[in-house]
Amino acid sequence: MAVPKGKISKQRKHTRRANWRLSLPGIVECPQCKSMKLSHRVCKKCGYYDGKQVVKVADEKNA
Repeated sequence: MAVPKGKISKQRKHTRRANWRLSLPGIVECPQCKSMKLSHRVCKKCGYYDGKQVVKVADEKNA
């Protein structure tokens, strides 16, 4: 059975567990309205995804 050779300090353990998310989320430009959005998600401003309108978004002028 595998046994660790020595004690791992709390700081080393917590440092290793805290650094799992190092990269930034993929932010791209929406091809419809040219605003920035998360990739592979529906645009919050225009409601388009993959060239099709998926969600109806209320106009700011009327609201």
